[in-house]
Amino acid sequence: MENINIEKNESQSNQPGIENKMNPEPVIIRGDYRGSDKLKGKIALVTGGDSGIGKSTAVHFAREGADVAIIYLNEDQDAQDTQKEIEKEGVKCLLIKGDIKSADFCTKSVKRTIDELGGLNIIVNNAAMQFPEEDFTDIRFENLHTTFETNIYPFFYISQAAIRYLKSGDTIINTTSVTAYRGSQHLIDYASTKGAIVSFTRSLAKSLAPKGIRVNAVAPGPIWTPLIPATFEGKQLEEFGKDVPLGRPGQPAELGPAYVYLASKDSSYMTGQVMHINGGEIVGG
Repeated sequence: MENINIEKNESQSNQPGIENKMNPEPVIIRGDYRGSDKLKGKIALVTGGDSGIGKSTAVHFAREGADVAIIYLNEDQDAQDTQKEIEKEGVKCLLIKGDIKSADFCTKSVKRTIDELGGLNIIVNNAAMQFPEEDFTDIRFENLHTTFETNIYPFFYISQAAIRYLKSGDTIINTTSVTAYRGSQHLIDYASTKGAIVSFTRSLAKSLAPKGIRVNAVAPGPIWTPLIPATFEGKQLEEFGKDVPLGRPGQPAELGPAYVYLASKDSSYMTGQVMHINGGEIVGG
Protein backbone atom coordinates (compact mmCIF):
# COMPACT_ATOMS: atom_id res chain seq x y z
CA MET A 1 0.00 0.00 0.00
CA GLU A 2 1.21 3.50 -0.80
CA ASN A 3 1.76 6.10 1.88
CA ILE A 4 -1.31 8.17 2.71
CA ASN A 5 -1.45 11.84 3.49
CA ILE A 6 -3.66 12.30 6.54
CA GLU A 7 -5.49 15.57 6.21
CA LYS A 8 -7.64 17.38 8.72
CA ASN A 9 -11.02 15.72 8.75
CA GLU A 10 -14.54 16.89 9.30
CA SER A 11 -15.10 16.82 13.05
CA GLN A 12 -15.95 13.41 14.45
CA SER A 13 -16.61 14.04 18.11
CA ASN A 14 -18.62 10.86 18.61
CA GLN A 15 -17.06 7.43 18.62
CA PRO A 16 -16.48 5.16 16.88
CA GLY A 17 -16.56 7.72 14.03
CA ILE A 18 -18.01 7.97 10.54
CA GLU A 19 -16.08 6.46 7.65
CA ASN A 20 -17.74 8.46 4.88
CA LYS A 21 -16.50 11.69 6.50
CA MET A 22 -12.85 10.61 6.50
CA ASN A 23 -10.31 12.29 4.24
CA PRO A 24 -8.86 10.22 2.73
CA GLU A 25 -11.32 7.35 3.05
CA PRO A 26 -9.75 4.03 4.11
CA VAL A 27 -8.96 1.33 1.57
CA ILE A 28 -11.25 -1.57 2.44
CA ILE A 29 -10.24 -4.22 -0.09
CA ARG A 30 -7.60 -4.24 -2.80
CA GLY A 31 -8.93 -4.03 -6.32
CA ASP A 32 -6.87 -7.08 -7.27
CA TYR A 33 -8.03 -9.28 -4.38
CA ARG A 34 -9.53 -12.42 -5.86
CA GLY A 35 -11.71 -14.69 -3.76
CA SER A 36 -11.42 -18.46 -4.05
CA ASP A 37 -14.46 -19.71 -2.11
CA LYS A 38 -12.44 -20.20 1.07
CA LEU A 39 -15.56 -19.41 3.12
CA LYS A 40 -18.27 -20.55 0.74
CA GLY A 41 -21.39 -21.62 2.63
CA LYS A 42 -20.17 -20.10 5.91
CA ILE A 43 -22.02 -17.52 8.00
CA ALA A 44 -20.13 -14.85 9.93
CA LEU A 45 -21.04 -12.31 12.61
CA VAL A 46 -18.75 -9.25 12.82
CA THR A 47 -19.00 -6.59 15.52
CA GLY A 48 -18.08 -3.10 14.36
CA GLY A 49 -18.55 -4.38 10.83
CA ASP A 50 -19.78 -1.10 9.36
CA SER A 51 -16.34 0.50 8.93
CA GLY A 52 -12.59 0.14 9.32
CA ILE A 53 -11.11 -3.26 10.10
CA GLY A 54 -14.53 -4.79 10.72
CA LYS A 55 -15.79 -3.63 7.34
CA SER A 56 -12.69 -4.90 5.58
CA THR A 57 -13.12 -8.27 7.29
CA ALA A 58 -16.80 -8.45 6.32
CA VAL A 59 -16.15 -7.53 2.68
CA HIS A 60 -13.28 -10.00 2.39
CA PHE A 61 -15.46 -12.72 3.92
CA ALA A 62 -18.16 -11.90 1.38
CA ARG A 63 -15.72 -12.13 -1.52
CA GLU A 64 -14.75 -15.55 -0.18
CA GLY A 65 -18.39 -16.67 -0.28
CA ALA A 66 -19.68 -16.11 3.27
CA ASP A 67 -22.97 -14.52 4.28
CA VAL A 68 -22.28 -11.82 6.86
CA ALA A 69 -24.15 -10.18 9.73
CA ILE A 70 -22.62 -6.94 10.97
CA ILE A 71 -23.31 -5.27 14.29
CA TYR A 72 -22.94 -1.50 14.46
CA LEU A 73 -23.81 1.19 16.97
CA ASN A 74 -25.44 4.11 15.13
CA GLU A 75 -23.53 4.72 11.88
CA ASP A 76 -26.47 4.01 9.57
CA GLN A 77 -24.95 5.35 6.34
CA ASP A 78 -21.68 3.47 6.81
CA ALA A 79 -23.61 0.28 7.59
CA GLN A 80 -25.80 0.65 4.51
CA ASP A 81 -22.75 1.32 2.32
CA THR A 82 -21.09 -1.80 3.71
CA GLN A 83 -24.22 -3.85 3.10
CA LYS A 84 -24.20 -2.78 -0.55
CA GLU A 85 -20.55 -3.76 -0.95
CA ILE A 86 -21.20 -7.15 0.62
CA GLU A 87 -24.29 -7.86 -1.46
CA LYS A 88 -22.37 -7.00 -4.64
CA GLU A 89 -20.41 -10.17 -3.94
CA GLY A 90 -23.58 -12.22 -4.38
CA VAL A 91 -24.05 -13.08 -0.69
CA LYS A 92 -26.42 -11.99 2.06
CA CYS A 93 -25.78 -9.21 4.55
CA LEU A 94 -27.76 -8.66 7.74
CA LEU A 95 -27.47 -5.31 9.54
CA ILE A 96 -27.94 -5.35 13.31
CA LYS A 97 -28.03 -1.96 15.03
CA GLY A 98 -27.47 -1.69 18.77
CA ASP A 99 -25.14 -1.35 21.72
CA ILE A 100 -22.88 -4.32 22.43
CA LYS A 101 -22.45 -3.14 26.03
CA SER A 102 -25.81 -4.85 26.57
CA ALA A 103 -25.51 -8.60 27.17
CA ASP A 104 -29.14 -9.05 26.16
CA PHE A 105 -28.55 -7.28 22.84
CA CYS A 106 -25.51 -9.48 22.13
CA THR A 107 -27.47 -12.66 22.84
CA LYS A 108 -30.33 -11.51 20.63
CA SER A 109 -27.89 -10.58 17.84
CA VAL A 110 -26.49 -14.10 17.79
CA LYS A 111 -29.99 -15.58 17.70
CA ARG A 112 -31.11 -13.17 14.99
CA THR A 113 -28.10 -14.06 12.83
CA ILE A 114 -28.95 -17.73 13.09
CA ASP A 115 -32.66 -17.19 12.47
CA GLU A 116 -32.24 -14.91 9.46
CA LEU A 117 -29.08 -16.27 7.82
CA GLY A 118 -29.54 -19.93 8.72
CA GLY A 119 -26.61 -20.64 11.01
CA LEU A 120 -23.34 -19.34 12.41
CA ASN A 121 -19.77 -20.46 11.81
CA ILE A 122 -17.49 -17.46 12.38
CA ILE A 123 -17.48 -14.90 15.17
CA VAL A 124 -15.35 -11.76 14.84
CA ASN A 125 -15.18 -9.77 18.08
CA ASN A 126 -13.85 -6.49 16.76
CA ALA A 127 -15.68 -3.35 17.95
CA ALA A 128 -13.75 -1.00 20.27
CA MET A 129 -13.56 2.50 21.71
CA GLN A 130 -10.74 4.59 23.16
CA PHE A 131 -10.35 7.81 25.15
CA PRO A 132 -6.76 9.11 24.92
CA GLU A 133 -5.35 10.88 27.98
CA GLU A 134 -1.75 12.03 28.26
CA ASP A 135 -1.89 12.05 32.06
CA PHE A 136 -2.95 8.83 33.78
CA THR A 137 -4.69 10.81 36.54
CA ASP A 138 -6.96 12.44 33.94
CA ILE A 139 -8.64 9.14 33.02
CA ARG A 140 -12.31 9.56 33.86
CA PHE A 141 -13.89 6.55 35.50
CA GLU A 142 -16.93 6.97 33.27
CA ASN A 143 -14.69 6.54 30.22
CA LEU A 144 -12.81 3.70 31.91
CA HIS A 145 -16.05 1.79 32.40
CA THR A 146 -17.17 2.48 28.82
CA THR A 147 -13.84 1.25 27.46
CA PHE A 148 -14.00 -2.06 29.32
CA GLU A 149 -17.73 -2.50 28.73
CA THR A 150 -17.19 -2.02 24.98
CA ASN A 151 -13.80 -3.59 24.36
CA ILE A 152 -13.85 -6.82 26.37
CA TYR A 153 -17.21 -7.60 28.03
CA PRO A 154 -19.01 -8.17 24.67
CA PHE A 155 -16.39 -10.77 23.76
CA PHE A 156 -17.81 -12.82 26.62
CA TYR A 157 -21.44 -11.99 25.84
CA ILE A 158 -21.29 -12.88 22.15
CA SER A 159 -18.95 -15.85 22.40
CA GLN A 160 -20.95 -17.41 25.23
CA ALA A 161 -24.20 -16.99 23.31
CA ALA A 162 -22.66 -18.43 20.13
CA ILE A 163 -20.83 -21.45 21.50
CA ARG A 164 -23.98 -23.56 21.79
CA TYR A 165 -24.41 -23.22 18.01
CA LEU A 166 -20.80 -23.56 16.88
CA LYS A 167 -19.41 -26.92 15.82
CA SER A 168 -16.06 -28.47 15.00
CA GLY A 169 -14.29 -26.43 12.34
CA ASP A 170 -15.94 -23.15 13.33
CA THR A 171 -13.89 -20.20 14.52
CA ILE A 172 -13.76 -17.19 16.81
CA ILE A 173 -11.45 -14.31 15.91
CA ASN A 174 -10.70 -11.44 18.27
CA THR A 175 -9.20 -8.04 17.50
CA THR A 176 -6.57 -7.06 20.05
CA SER A 177 -3.84 -4.44 19.45
CA VAL A 178 -0.11 -3.81 19.37
CA THR A 179 -0.72 -1.70 22.50
CA ALA A 180 -1.26 -4.91 24.47
CA TYR A 181 2.39 -5.78 23.81
CA ARG A 182 4.30 -2.50 23.76
CA GLY A 183 2.01 -0.45 26.02
CA SER A 184 0.71 3.05 25.35
CA GLN A 185 1.20 5.95 27.74
CA HIS A 186 -1.87 7.82 26.46
CA LEU A 187 -4.15 4.80 26.07
CA ILE A 188 -3.60 2.96 29.35
CA ASP A 189 -7.21 1.82 29.79
CA TYR A 190 -7.57 0.89 26.11
CA ALA A 191 -4.28 -1.04 26.12
CA SER A 192 -5.41 -2.84 29.27
CA THR A 193 -8.55 -4.11 27.52
CA LYS A 194 -6.46 -5.24 24.58
CA GLY A 195 -4.18 -7.18 26.92
CA ALA A 196 -7.27 -8.80 28.39
CA ILE A 197 -8.29 -9.85 24.87
CA VAL A 198 -4.98 -11.66 24.40
CA SER A 199 -5.55 -13.65 27.60
CA PHE A 200 -9.18 -14.23 26.66
CA THR A 201 -8.08 -15.61 23.28
CA ARG A 202 -5.50 -17.98 24.74
CA SER A 203 -7.78 -19.21 27.51
CA LEU A 204 -10.90 -19.69 25.39
CA ALA A 205 -8.82 -21.49 22.77
CA LYS A 206 -7.80 -24.08 25.36
CA SER A 207 -11.38 -24.39 26.56
CA LEU A 208 -12.82 -25.00 23.09
CA ALA A 209 -10.02 -27.04 21.53
CA PRO A 210 -11.64 -30.38 22.51
CA LYS A 211 -14.71 -29.31 20.54
CA GLY A 212 -12.65 -28.48 17.45
CA ILE A 213 -13.54 -24.78 17.66
CA ARG A 214 -10.49 -22.60 17.08
CA VAL A 215 -9.93 -19.18 18.71
CA ASN A 216 -7.28 -16.76 17.45
CA ALA A 217 -6.65 -13.03 17.33
CA VAL A 218 -5.18 -10.25 15.21
CA ALA A 219 -3.11 -7.46 16.79
CA PRO A 220 -3.19 -4.46 14.46
CA GLY A 221 -0.73 -1.63 14.67
CA PRO A 222 -1.72 1.90 13.58
CA ILE A 223 -4.53 1.43 11.06
CA TRP A 224 -6.41 4.26 9.31
CA THR A 225 -9.97 3.76 10.59
CA PRO A 226 -12.76 6.12 11.75
CA LEU A 227 -11.66 5.67 15.37
CA ILE A 228 -8.48 7.64 14.66
CA PRO A 229 -9.90 11.04 13.59
CA ALA A 230 -12.69 10.51 16.13
CA THR A 231 -10.19 10.41 19.02
CA PHE A 232 -7.01 12.19 17.89
CA GLU A 233 -6.34 15.70 16.62
CA GLY A 234 -3.48 18.07 15.87
CA LYS A 235 0.04 16.64 15.93
CA GLN A 236 -1.15 13.22 17.13
CA LEU A 237 -3.31 12.89 14.03
CA GLU A 238 -0.68 14.31 11.68
CA GLU A 239 2.01 11.94 12.99
CA PHE A 240 -0.27 8.90 13.29
CA GLY A 241 1.48 5.73 12.15
CA LYS A 242 4.70 7.40 11.03
CA ASP A 243 6.79 5.98 13.87
CA VAL A 244 6.67 2.34 12.74
CA PRO A 245 9.47 0.86 10.58
CA LEU A 246 7.35 1.04 7.42
CA GLY A 247 6.78 4.73 8.15
CA ARG A 248 3.05 4.91 7.57
CA PRO A 249 -0.30 3.83 8.97
CA GLY A 250 -1.81 0.66 7.56
CA GLN A 251 -5.04 0.34 5.62
CA PRO A 252 -7.94 -1.93 6.64
CA ALA A 253 -7.38 -3.78 3.34
CA GLU A 254 -4.07 -4.97 4.76
CA LEU A 255 -5.88 -6.63 7.68
CA GLY A 256 -8.88 -8.30 6.00
CA PRO A 257 -6.94 -11.21 4.45
CA ALA A 258 -5.58 -12.17 7.89
CA TYR A 259 -9.12 -12.64 9.17
CA VAL A 260 -9.90 -14.76 6.10
CA TYR A 261 -6.90 -16.94 6.90
CA LEU A 262 -7.96 -17.41 10.52
CA ALA A 263 -11.56 -18.14 9.53
CA SER A 264 -10.67 -20.69 6.85
CA LYS A 265 -9.24 -24.20 6.80
CA ASP A 266 -5.87 -22.68 5.86
CA SER A 267 -5.28 -22.11 9.59
CA SER A 268 -6.65 -25.48 10.73
CA TYR A 269 -3.62 -26.19 12.96
CA MET A 270 -3.67 -22.80 14.64
CA THR A 271 -5.47 -21.85 17.84
CA GLY A 272 -4.74 -19.57 20.79
CA GLN A 273 -2.43 -17.47 18.63
CA VAL A 274 -2.12 -13.79 17.72
CA MET A 275 -1.16 -12.48 14.28
CA HIS A 276 0.82 -9.22 14.40
CA ILE A 277 0.12 -6.82 11.53
CA ASN A 278 1.70 -3.60 12.66
CA GLY A 279 4.04 -2.07 10.10
CA GLY A 280 7.15 -3.78 11.43
CA GLU A 281 7.09 -3.23 15.19
CA ILE A 282 8.84 -6.07 16.99
CA VAL A 283 6.75 -7.24 19.93
CA GLY A 284 6.94 -10.20 22.25
CA GLY A 285 4.34 -12.70 23.36
